[in-house]
Amino acid sequence: MLRTLGRGNTSQVRLALNPEGQEVAVKLPHPETLRVHEAAERFGNEVRLTMQFKHPHVVRGFAGTAFGPQAYLSLEYYPDGALSEKLARMTGRTLPDTEALRILADIASALTYLHKLGAVHQDVKTQNIYVNEAGRAALGDLGNTYFLSQGGKVSGSPYYMAPEIYHGESSSSASDVYSLGITMYQLLTGQRPFTGNTYEELMIAHLTRFATPLSHLKPQLARPVGRLAEQALAKRPTDRPSADTIRRALLTALGETPHDEVTEDEQPAAPQQQMGRHGPVARQGSAAAPSPPDKAEQPQKRGWNPFKRK
Repeated sequence: MLRTLGRGNTSQVRLALNPEGQEVAVKLPHPETLRVHEAAERFGNEVRLTMQFKHPHVVRGFAGTAFGPQAYLSLEYYPDGALSEKLARMTGRTLPDTEALRILADIASALTYLHKLGAVHQDVKTQNIYVNEAGRAALGDLGNTYFLSQGGKVSGSPYYMAPEIYHGESSSSASDVYSLGITMYQLLTGQRPFTGNTYEELMIAHLTRFATPLSHLKPQLARPVGRLAEQALAKRPTDRPSADTIRRALLTALGETPHDEVTEDEQPAAPQQQMGRHGPVARQGSAAAPSPPDKAEQPQKRGWNPFKRK
């Protein structure tokens, strides 16, 4: 172990060297986390899912122990931290168009992979996106991920949450696409399409307001990309495009030929109901986050101030 990278309510993340001398991020649950039934199962499921998913644009897990006092999860280390941290350091919080399109294409690729496996991420946002030195992005924090065939706890982050989630309905691949649409606006324009000072204000914005067309805010952007970003924010899930459709448009805008995303040997089978120390652990997915989640992005009760911890 070298130094602490971050600390959250349920775990801490430390920089470490593995036996091969490679720098990795190691997530360690707090002792009190392991003593709480739901939290312990969540971490165990997090380890299993992180090790199971294999895709170049999903944060890679190297090793882990799901349960017990030695529980841990070793992950790929991103020196610059989350994309949200990088944006906060930049003037105007915007990226060059080509860099933004590349990151978005990689995240759309990750979602295409998850959705073809029947999994839903549920928490697509800049806090859970990591970019390496080559400018390629990966989607992390599988803390809320679950397989639709088995069900799981519905959740999300208010700035990025689809209207149906605010209504208390089940999440789906379409709700992930909505969060991707919010992220597209954010990376391409420097701001999210919907804002609010409280949870209630954000809910009203997502349920009743419509985003300014991206073609008006970014006229130089390829029209198919702008149109799909707007469609991704449709109020009805059935009106949204798939993550793969968005991926293909982004790759075309980058001058690349879109390819089929998932090959048969890349696809892990959906997990069977397994028993952990406290019972079944396959009902609900869990995280692969090199840094702890930002509390300000989590749904809160009435009076919650999303700007309290900027």
